[in-house]
Amino acid sequence: MAPTTPNLQPEPVPFGGPAQLALPRTIHLVPLDHIAGFDVRPGFYESNGATAIPGGVNFTVHSHGATSIELLLFRRTEQEPFAVLPFPRHYRIGNVYSMIVFKLNIEEFEYAYRVDGPYDPRKGLIFDKTKYLLDPYAKAVTGQSQWGAAAPRGQHYKARVVKDDFDWGNMPQPLIPMEDLIIYELHVRGFTNDPSSNVAHPGTFAGIMEKLDYLESLGVNAIELMPIFEFDEMQDYRVVDGNVLYNYWGYSTVSFFAPNTSYAASTEFNREGNELKKLIRACNQRGMEVYLDVVFNHTAEGNEKGPFFSFKGFDNNIYYLLTPDGQYYNFSGCGNTMNCNHPIVRQMILDCLRYWVTTYRIDGFRFDLASILGRSEDGSPMGAPPLLQSLAFDPILGDVKLIAEAWDAGGLYQVGTFPAWNRWAEWNGRYRDDVRRYLKGDVNCAQWAAQRIVGSQDIYGSQGRTNASVNFITCHDGFTLWDLFCYNEKHNLANGWNNTDGANDNNSWNCGVEGETGSSEINALRKRMCRNAFALLMCSRGTPMFLAGDEFCNTQFGNNNAYCQDNLISWLDWRRLDENQDMFDFFRFMIQFRKTHRVLRAKTGSGSCGFPDFSFHGVTPWRDRPFDSHDHYVGVMFSGWERDAGPQVVYVASNAWWEDLTITLPQLPASMYWVKAVDTWEAQQCETPVSGLQINIRARSVMVFVAK
Repeated sequence: MAPTTPNLQPEPVPFGGPAQLALPRTIHLVPLDHIAGFDVRPGFYESNGATAIPGGVNFTVHSHGATSIELLLFRRTEQEPFAVLPFPRHYRIGNVYSMIVFKLNIEEFEYAYRVDGPYDPRKGLIFDKTKYLLDPYAKAVTGQSQWGAAAPRGQHYKARVVKDDFDWGNMPQPLIPMEDLIIYELHVRGFTNDPSSNVAHPGTFAGIMEKLDYLESLGVNAIELMPIFEFDEMQDYRVVDGNVLYNYWGYSTVSFFAPNTSYAASTEFNREGNELKKLIRACNQRGMEVYLDVVFNHTAEGNEKGPFFSFKGFDNNIYYLLTPDGQYYNFSGCGNTMNCNHPIVRQMILDCLRYWVTTYRIDGFRFDLASILGRSEDGSPMGAPPLLQSLAFDPILGDVKLIAEAWDAGGLYQVGTFPAWNRWAEWNGRYRDDVRRYLKGDVNCAQWAAQRIVGSQDIYGSQGRTNASVNFITCHDGFTLWDLFCYNEKHNLANGWNNTDGANDNNSWNCGVEGETGSSEINALRKRMCRNAFALLMCSRGTPMFLAGDEFCNTQFGNNNAYCQDNLISWLDWRRLDENQDMFDFFRFMIQFRKTHRVLRAKTGSGSCGFPDFSFHGVTPWRDRPFDSHDHYVGVMFSGWERDAGPQVVYVASNAWWEDLTITLPQLPASMYWVKAVDTWEAQQCETPVSGLQINIRARSVMVFVAK
């Protein structure tokens, strides 16, 4: 009698994908196990997540404290698994469980896990084998594709296997130097969701693509997308005065590796992310970079009262910062804080950023509440945080912009002291505050405004971090530029917190009337104040960033914390572009002016015409004393050389006083003369030669002069 032959199958040969699986040198015949009607074998232990391979799918997951893990397979739309596959003990190496399941069609199933282990909340151990858990490395999350129709909170999430076959072609990324960037911050949904946007696919990545001609004509060369990682907009679901409120901004991550599928114009089963990739490719083709606003400081699982859908079930005491009695530290203000410098979490964050760079060709990241990324496991700030150092020196991230929001909700403020290794840039909150105070006429602000205009040398100069400052006056968090000069106080009643939410220190000025007005005089002043702000922003060294819609006076009606407003409060009202075409034209002019005069963006040598690189001036030139509390005029002169254009000298004159002033410009060499290039008192700009050195600068206005 012939001997029986075990079920043998060639070891599968994997294809590439997000994590390149190791190609075996030879094809072996290996015996297969059988679980729940499937042929299985040990998988690829170094490839986290679920990856399609020829003949099946590789599932790899890890847990430090688990005693067992089960893989759950679901049919689409079904809430109970059709198959449960426990990982055999011999499929575990260390704390990693890996299994290949054969004859699985990725388009016919979704998956989750169940994890068993000890339960001791005081030690942070809360394993629960009844919970369905989302893969921390999931590349797509189900049930989220229709905005506002996500599963109720607490219901389990499931993941899909994504096939990455997008063709990027041979086009290189733009790789724009920091000082040459003009960053435009936008919310994917709010940018085009209002009918006034006139796009075919409102509120989506495709909708942004329809506006690329507009963005290119404006002159921005980098767009920063507010959170696009999968988040649950139903997290803050409430009804206030008949209006439905959501977690609109998205600063509460469900899955770090998955794009928000509700931002796609069509359902992309197992090709999730392709529409986003098309947008990024289209931007790069136009010489525009794409940055992501990323949230690694906390997750949507919240504190002990929050949902339990992923990290809590795999290793709660590893993924989160916990107090000695097992409670959640809350340096994020959102219930929990990620334990970013634990080796497991640090590796996941690095894997995540590498994934977005290699698979989506992302050009940069802005890290929300980035000071949390430098906290140790007891919550104290670290001198040289391992995570921040790893990101600074990682080879894959070598050309990527790393931008920190250098503070957190726990009181840590690190603008100018963020651990950088000359690699990290920072949102310069001091630029925002000092320039706002100066523009509205506060006393003792001229000296600080002058420092911000020259690149915050008092903050970054001694560190040699010449490109560290990301300058902004407005962003998603706070007033729009128009509202900054329409409201003295926040008006957040629509958020449902009795106007207690949002910042109180807005440094805003309503120009005499709170809110909208029919006064042509006040509206003219408000527009001039907006032009003043943007002129200074474009004439400041550092990297400028502004909020989408500021270029046509978009309003949030005084709401300075519109995180929950999925309506016209947060959506751009594109009708205002027609109403305020003059403002758009001014923004476009100033952006082009900045691009034309490199001396505004960076030091271009040791100066020119005998002038230093930069210098401060009062109403008379060559200021010989510091600015004092009574100063409301700031003059800054930049000087340098352009390789093709020769010497460049630009003088920025800013009068925050409520009366006209007479100023004297610095004397130029005999062969040169001053030309007035910018005057915010006027809506239209044109170059005008200056006769003599004495100039009248109108009240609350900015003028810019160029030496010819």
